[in-house]
Amino acid sequence: MSRASTVTGSAARRSRKLTLLPLIAATYFMVAGGPYGLEDLIGKVGYRAAIIILLITPVLWSIPTALMVSELAAALPCEGGFYVWVRRGMGPFWGFQESWLTLTGSVFEMALYPTLFVAYLGRFAPQFSTGYRAIALELALIALCAAWNILGAKAVGEGSIWLNVLLFLPFAAMILIALVRRPTGNAPGAPFHGLDLEGGIIIAMWNYMGWDNLSTIADEVDRPQTTYPLAMFGSVTLVIASYLFPVIAVAVARLDPGLWTTGSWVDAGQVLGGTMLALAIAAAGMIGAAGTFGSLMLSFTRLPAVMAGDGYLPQTFTRHHPKTGAPWVAIVACAIAWAVCLPLGFFRLLILDVLLTGLSILLEFGALIALRFREPNLTRPYRIPGGILTTIIITAPPTALLVLSLVRNRSEQVGTTNELMIGTGIILLGVLLYYVSPGSRRDKKIAEAHES
Repeated sequence: MSRASTVTGSAARRSRKLTLLPLIAATYFMVAGGPYGLEDLIGKVGYRAAIIILLITPVLWSIPTALMVSELAAALPCEGGFYVWVRRGMGPFWGFQESWLTLTGSVFEMALYPTLFVAYLGRFAPQFSTGYRAIALELALIALCAAWNILGAKAVGEGSIWLNVLLFLPFAAMILIALVRRPTGNAPGAPFHGLDLEGGIIIAMWNYMGWDNLSTIADEVDRPQTTYPLAMFGSVTLVIASYLFPVIAVAVARLDPGLWTTGSWVDAGQVLGGTMLALAIAAAGMIGAAGTFGSLMLSFTRLPAVMAGDGYLPQTFTRHHPKTGAPWVAIVACAIAWAVCLPLGFFRLLILDVLLTGLSILLEFGALIALRFREPNLTRPYRIPGGILTTIIITAPPTALLVLSLVRNRSEQVGTTNELMIGTGIILLGVLLYYVSPGSRRDKKIAEAHES
């Protein structure tokens, strides 16, 4: 192959890669997708507690995770991201469990966004919010996002920029109106009844979860060693601001917090700005759900492709589109799995997702610490300040919040059992699947060869 053709091929691959701004936009959707989902937080704890939780949760949950992702993504910018980190730091068994927890968590999480999409559509077209029409729209959204992802990472990232702009415009208008108009309604400091602090914290954890998702596409990011830390800083700032300012605005406007439930941003828009603002917020809710679903699909579908390469899944999952480089078989398979879970309810889906994904995040922190000891000389373009002791300390707050989610899963019933038992069953199934997979037999042979 000539030097000219090699250079041309390299330039073509680089032109398909994500740069900083598209990566921030895609990460925003992976984590947030707007303030949608915070309605239940307000409804469970009221305005003051909601604002406090939204300020404290990123300090205890998001910032430690963002620091961990910045260090490991810059040091090991590989496709598969956190799966590769845990496998390298803690061994193939734990690497498999990392992917299993993430993928099973994604099955519950990804069913949320088509549900939210239809819920916001139902605010101005209620005939589409129930029955076969709702199911058809949810399936159509999954198919549309699958097609978007098959176009490649760059298409998802650049499309996310425009979706972010459309998403923020109605909320910017609502914030402005709330700040200049006279308060109407109950004061935010009025007594709040039915306080569910545990449920509110879990909702906040879910809304601040997903910082590690962008790591799985590292092979599709331009200059990942420098781009990832900058993207984490930009997206953390954007997420916190996009949550706090709208909640502060409706608190200033003194809208009754006891009436908040899924979709209530539209009601707030109706009160503050009339029908046009309500319709704009409903449309933005649909945009947020679609953008989040599409961006998370970008992240999660890289895992089956990498696991297939390691022998844990059939080789067909390694197939990539010849022009866009997208793992199209994995995209289609994941889309089908997510569609199956559409009938489950919002809050049950949410707390199962927090449990499973939270455990996977703890494994990533374990890999961070293990690699500090096992590979102290690993090149780290970004390193968490403060040495190994600080690195260990920052794992404590996410662990404490995960314990809280375990307690809440125990109290949440599904039929004759509780969600903690369901989560435990899913975890044990992951252990079994590892030992029956062809990849585990290969891992055993490799370990025996090293010992001999």
